[in-house]
Amino acid sequence: MASPPPCRPRSAPCRSPPPPEPPLRVKVVGLFTSSSFQRAKSAAEHDFVFLDISIDFHPIGRLIFELYSDACPKTCRNFQFLCTGKVGYSQSGIKLHYVGSVIHRVVPNGWIQGGDIAYGKGDDGESIYGPTFEDENFSIPHNKRGVLGMANKGRHSNGSQFYITLQPTPYLDKKYVAFGQLIEGTEVLQRLELVPTENERPKLRCIIIDSGDLYA
Repeated sequence: MASPPPCRPRSAPCRSPPPPEPPLRVKVVGLFTSSSFQRAKSAAEHDFVFLDISIDFHPIGRLIFELYSDACPKTCRNFQFLCTGKVGYSQSGIKLHYVGSVIHRVVPNGWIQGGDIAYGKGDDGESIYGPTFEDENFSIPHNKRGVLGMANKGRHSNGSQFYITLQPTPYLDKKYVAFGQLIEGTEVLQRLELVPTENERPKLRCIIIDSGDLYA
């Protein structure tokens, strides 16, 4: 930019060019400003992942989870890598990635369930360690809404299916491994909870359209 012309003697005093305006400062307000997220972000040894959800092919928002990697490292690693898809394919040819899989079950006043990356019907799935892996521990209680845990078919049968509680469910303690919690996206969870169902099966397609590490 050209410099301003020099001041020339006039009857009026010479005026210097006005100082440049300070740069515009933008304050970002939105998804990650809640106190729960800020507290979780400062927690040591915890990872954070997301699932983006659509209902009837319309995107409705993002679920963000804090993973208790210090308490259940193996279970958290499985879920995290299924979110990112970094592992690729299993030996049986299943793509180890949540993207494209569905929320196949909604239990009123109980939980929502998804993660069948094989057929999407709730009968199958696979972990990054093989078809299944063992129960790591039962140290995390099901004492509130938004607890994230692994669905199973009995002891030591964890694969890729997961659930998110809709209220405290203490009857799941010591039977299912909880390993994280929902910290953002309560309105998304509520919309999934309200999807019409038949025999606990959503009548509308509830799809995970994207997933990954939050800070990737």
